[in-house]
Amino acid sequence: GLSYAWIFNNNTLSVQEDSRRFVSQETGNLYIAKVEPTDVGSYTCVVTNSKAERSVQGPPTPLTLRSDGVMGEYEPKIEVRFPETTYAAKGSSVKLECFALGK
Repeated sequence: GLSYAWIFNNNTLSVQEDSRRFVSQETGNLYIAKVEPTDVGSYTCVVTNSKAERSVQGPPTPLTLRSDGVMGEYEPKIEVRFPETTYAAKGSSVKLECFALGK
């Protein structure tokens, strides 16, 4: 029953997922690929429990751009958080999250 969304700069509209932005419904993490100046601001996570019909906001997290242009070094890797076993009923859909990281 939990779902995750992110709010940008206290806007009541959630951050929309697109080719650069993804919200993991497994962890609640917000991933942004190729950060741009328009991404700079304050992000707040909103967790909703549909069964309790209640939402809670976390503290705001600021995103800033480094002025020195230096990017941290990331070795190429595939990051997965799959459970050891995933069960699914025949004909149902399963969503697995996998992220390619690197520079």
